[in-house]
Amino acid sequence: MTVVLAPPHLTEEARYDWDLLQRQTVGASTFDPAAANLLPEPARRWVIRAIAPGTPLLRAVVLSMHGTIRLGSWRRFHATQVLLPMEGFAWCASAYLGILPVHGFDRYRAGAGEMRWRLLDTFPMMSAAGPDITRSAVGRLACEFVLAPAAALDPRVGWKALDERHAVATLPIGSDDYDVILSIAPNGRLESVTMHRWGNPDKGAYREHPFGVVCEGETSFDGFTIPEGIRGGWWPWTTRWADGEFIRFTIDDALFR
Repeated sequence: MTVVLAPPHLTEEARYDWDLLQRQTVGASTFDPAAANLLPEPARRWVIRAIAPGTPLLRAVVLSMHGTIRLGSWRRFHATQVLLPMEGFAWCASAYLGILPVHGFDRYRAGAGEMRWRLLDTFPMMSAAGPDITRSAVGRLACEFVLAPAAALDPRVGWKALDERHAVATLPIGSDDYDVILSIAPNGRLESVTMHRWGNPDKGAYREHPFGVVCEGETSFDGFTIPEGIRGGWWPWTTRWADGEFIRFTIDDALFR
């Protein structure tokens, strides 16, 4: 399978991450639904719905998406992302301030997170790295494992049921473990993903805040069924959600590798 070329506007380091994270899964077994029987019931329902029998359990995915993101006000964007659960991601996007393009990326791999955004590819709008950015990026990586459902069967992931509709996945990333709560409908459809994520959405000191994504609809690619639409932000299911929600997008394509 050919490599998906890195989008423009990446630095040399981000381009390296892009290529590394999308490497083809070696020796992928095919999905036997009986393998999900070891999971708690809510997670079992989701995995059975999310992976068709006989599908190769490919770990990495390259996603194409479009939507709106809050940059002061809501602005349209399109993006491409490579994702390898528990290892890293690189998300490259183009948005617009009026008619002026803003290009940039968010990324995490090997214990380092970074954001870098430029207006007209020249004028810096946001550049950030360091421990706080890295810790926040790890939270994003933890939540997004549901976009590559084969990760649910990775023996490194711990599972426990909270009740009939909720399960906790514990994902090891770097030297720490991260708990992610999945809300799963009786038919196995993924409804939402929540966790406590490091950030400063209130512009104060960095600390943990409730973070979540709402999953809307479903779409299928290469034997995997994932959410078609996602709305994400801080303080889900509280009166602060209107202020905390910052991204809404639709997945247009997914290539599993």
